[in-house]
Amino acid sequence: MKSTVVSAIFFALSTCSAFVQKLIVQSPNQKINVALFSSQNNDVGAWYLKASYSDNEKISEAIPRIDLGLSRSDQDFSSELKFLKAGKPLLINEQYTALHGKKSVCTNSANEVTVSFENPSKAKLNIIIRAYNDGVAFRYGFPEKKGTFEMKDELTTYSVPNETMRWMEKWNPANEGLYTAMSDDKVQKQEWCYPVLFQLKDSSCWYLLHESDVNRTYCGSKLSNQVDASKYKITFPNPKDGRGMGSSTPTITLPWKSPWRVMIMGSLSDIVSSTLVDDVSSPSVVKNTDWIKPGLVSWNYWSSNHGTKDYKVVCEFADLAARMNWPYMLLDWEWDAMSNGGNIEDAAKYIVSKGVKPLIWYNSGGNHTWVSSTPKDRMLTHENRVEEFTKLKKMGFAGVKIDFFESEKQDMIKYYLDILEDAAQFEMLVYFHGCLVPRGWSRTYPNLMTYEGVRGAEWYNNGPEFTTTAPEHNTILPFTRNVVGPMDYTPVTFTNSQFPHLTSYGHELALSVLFESGLQHLADRPEGYLELPDAAKAFLKCVPNAWDETKLLEGYPGKDVLMARRKGDAWYIGGINAEIREKQKTLQFGFLPDKVKYKLTLIADGKHDKAFATKYQVVDKSSSVDVRMLRRGGFAASLVPIQ
Repeated sequence: MKSTVVSAIFFALSTCSAFVQKLIVQSPNQKINVALFSSQNNDVGAWYLKASYSDNEKISEAIPRIDLGLSRSDQDFSSELKFLKAGKPLLINEQYTALHGKKSVCTNSANEVTVSFENPSKAKLNIIIRAYNDGVAFRYGFPEKKGTFEMKDELTTYSVPNETMRWMEKWNPANEGLYTAMSDDKVQKQEWCYPVLFQLKDSSCWYLLHESDVNRTYCGSKLSNQVDASKYKITFPNPKDGRGMGSSTPTITLPWKSPWRVMIMGSLSDIVSSTLVDDVSSPSVVKNTDWIKPGLVSWNYWSSNHGTKDYKVVCEFADLAARMNWPYMLLDWEWDAMSNGGNIEDAAKYIVSKGVKPLIWYNSGGNHTWVSSTPKDRMLTHENRVEEFTKLKKMGFAGVKIDFFESEKQDMIKYYLDILEDAAQFEMLVYFHGCLVPRGWSRTYPNLMTYEGVRGAEWYNNGPEFTTTAPEHNTILPFTRNVVGPMDYTPVTFTNSQFPHLTSYGHELALSVLFESGLQHLADRPEGYLELPDAAKAFLKCVPNAWDETKLLEGYPGKDVLMARRKGDAWYIGGINAEIREKQKTLQFGFLPDKVKYKLTLIADGKHDKAFATKYQVVDKSSSVDVRMLRRGGFAASLVPIQ
């Protein structure tokens, strides 16, 4: 395939200057092309990319224009860039193992070309372009060897025709909003969170925009179409974020490379199964990873907001984890005020005595958050963390949940990564809460097990809204937020918290498969699980939360989703319905290997939304099984090979 890329680039460079197109980079499977164009039809001026997708010989112009450029404190790199050369095509081809996520064996395989420019003052800019089988990624680079500058602005702008359907979340620092579906005259002008999902009008292609490999040399960004509804510009953090602490514009030192700008592209199934955000990220810096173990977690906050203050409540949830064979239990906020029979040391001893590993919550601390909940500053500095991690290891704690970051400025990116590095030194798992959405860091720091960055079940405590919005929201997340990395929604609740569910028991059980998180916090009270019928309870005792393979079987954002995930030789399926009408689905098992029979355990909606209907059946690759989903209903299933 390397020769294909070479000839494509050679052809483009050999054409006369009247041609706008300068070069093409093609994916290894030849389905995705990314082309470089000159806005001025010559070698000097502004430049943009165009991304195309072809399937069954139909070529779709997925993103017609991606404007390029940077503005640095000393000079501009956008409107008068002179094309110097396109480097030799490079085949990127590596495999790596993920300890948790949607796939265990991942492949980073792409064709890459580096394009070199200079501005009128002869300062150099590189743009590194990659075409993958499931998308496009590009990044900027300043190759010169010295100099420190402020980055004033990034001019990367995605042009999206208004008729393109999109699912977008209005910007908020905690990334906990709902998604809005819109097109045509319904397109709103806002600042938007990552990731963003688009569907071409003719349904020939989907794509999802994100960024990855954000490190200490830059800030996190967002998208804004406030100036022009059809143009989504990469935008730096608001100066007011994090109580105004830190600069909203990053400072860079040369040589320098930006984060990757990522476009996952193809069918909806391609997007759901993609690991592109991790693929382009830096390889793991943690050498010994034997101690990093994903697993399910019992968690008391949802059912009892102040439960961690009560030693007896803590013990009940430790017992729950032990009885359900879940490896972890989380001690959430107010653990430092624990009473009613014991304190934090007593709780840790009790949890460990049950064969369960404790996790513990902290406020991120510092003046970037208004939240005064204690302990506040024990994660704030390297010295704080070393002291606290030392204590935690002695008490048997396996990891930390750190909350309230409230900013994606460069200083906060440094803080996130400092925490991960110190935690790895003490073999501590990390869960970020009240935070950004994943940027590929779980590949670089595999002890980063999960993030919140989602409107999850916690919102049943915050007001009546989530009761009605959750069913639809749940069917959007597998196509948006959970595509780009682990997501701690705190799912699978059968009883009610402050505000009730409208989702069925089958819907809730399905979330254990549909939502991926390296630490999956199951949020219900003990009786919510222990009083389940035997089949559902057994399912939750054995369902994995780190997967070897993921396949979308069927679905559409906001309507329904059916997904299959494999762990070892066993498969698990989750399906949910967002709509207020009953649906009949037919499960097809074409993803199973040939000549192997499986025992199917199907736990579906029963006669009403708080009942299950369970059936057992032998199936193989050629089988099909009908399953009924109630309004806002769902089902879960396991497929275990028969020896």
